[in-house]
Amino acid sequence: QAQLVETGGGLVQAGDSLRLSCAASERTFIYYTSGWFRQAPGKEREFVAAITYNGRSTSYADSVKGRFTISRDMAKNTVFLQMNSLKPEDTAVYYCAAALRNTVPPVRIASEYTYWGQGTQVTVSS
Repeated sequence: QAQLVETGGGLVQAGDSLRLSCAASERTFIYYTSGWFRQAPGKEREFVAAITYNGRSTSYADSVKGRFTISRDMAKNTVFLQMNSLKPEDTAVYYCAAALRNTVPPVRIASEYTYWGQGTQVTVSS
């Protein structure tokens, strides 16, 4: 069973950048679709970005398209989320997830993801 650990969250100002990392304990992680989701207080968990196991296809929520970039380093068994031009509305707990089903484009629905990290807090001040 893959265990996922997110790092890189923090408190930043609007317009700043952050890079989140998601490291997996199991080598089989490289065969899974990986995604990032976020949940703000009082709101439902929402899709942010996803990437296929081979990194050839990505998908983004409209709210982050052009500002966030998802990538993966298969050698390091790690997925990244580069977040630029951060806005206060990006404030949330960000979760990394892994899906056993590989599709093109990668799945965007939370229920399709089997493994989840514990989350990392991102706070953007105005």
